[in-house]
Amino acid sequence: MVTEAAARPPKPLYSNVSPAVPSPCTGVCRLDEQKVCLGCARHVEDIREWRSADDQRRRVIVAQASQRKLSNGA
Repeated sequence: MVTEAAARPPKPLYSNVSPAVPSPCTGVCRLDEQKVCLGCARHVEDIREWRSADDQRRRVIVAQASQRKLSNGA
């Protein structure tokens, strides 16, 4: 007799849209040499992570992108 392992609850999938933390995407999706978007200043890894990130992580991503924009004089 084979006993099935208890099913793990699914990982939470967050919507790409959050009323608490709007996406910084500007629709200008081009990466520079450092793999940072010229439109929103997010790193490519942050863009990939955005869909599954919770609101707290999204706030960190937005803050880092804002800092990049300030550092680059944008």
